[in-house]
Amino acid sequence: MKTLGIIGGLGPMASAYLLQLIIEMTDAKTDQEHLDVILFDRPQVPDRTAHILDPAKPSPLPSMRDTAQTLERLGAGVICAPCVTSHCFYPELAASVSVPFLHMVEEAGRELLAAGKKRAGILATTGTVRTRLFQDAFARLGLEAVVPDEEGQGYVMSLIYEDIKAGRPADPAKFQAVSEKLFAQGCDSIVLGCTELSLIKKATPLGHGYLDALEVLAKRCVQACGGPLKDACQNLIT
Repeated sequence: MKTLGIIGGLGPMASAYLLQLIIEMTDAKTDQEHLDVILFDRPQVPDRTAHILDPAKPSPLPSMRDTAQTLERLGAGVICAPCVTSHCFYPELAASVSVPFLHMVEEAGRELLAAGKKRAGILATTGTVRTRLFQDAFARLGLEAVVPDEEGQGYVMSLIYEDIKAGRPADPAKFQAVSEKLFAQGCDSIVLGCTELSLIKKATPLGHGYLDALEVLAKRCVQACGGPLKDACQNLIT
């Protein structure tokens, strides 16, 4: 099996949760059947959304590129970044290494296609929304991506930055309000398109129709490294 390299710390809890998901999704009966993983936790990487919204602020790209190259030198045969917004810099990051670099946005789209979904609501940072990461990637796959209105996007950013990143419980009323509006617009699914939002799903049952991009990334990490995947992980959305 290939060694997995993770650009971590973007944020820290999401990186820890990705590692937990990878372990839980691997169909292993012994320690030795799990993946070798190198987690380089770098929470000091500048905020991705802050730079996207104001390019005068520090860019996260140099730190992320250095981390990816360090992981490759340490023996990683597959690399990933459990931060959706960081994929705005994906072309530069992928080109900086000679090993596969997983693209969690495209992988989420492929997971939706496999489940027969066609119109997905997107819960993500404003940086991700403005750079059209999901909209463009999904369009290439023949999927429609729907983003919240201004009020709903405000709720999403509050959940990410004022609740989860600040170490507080997520406000269920905000999450429910933005979700209900997207479903009312005809969405057949909603993508948790920020790894902080994955922690909401971890803590609270969300019901049908949600796809966690971090779960998709964990699944693809196991598969790309040649590990055994549990049968229960074949379909991540209901």
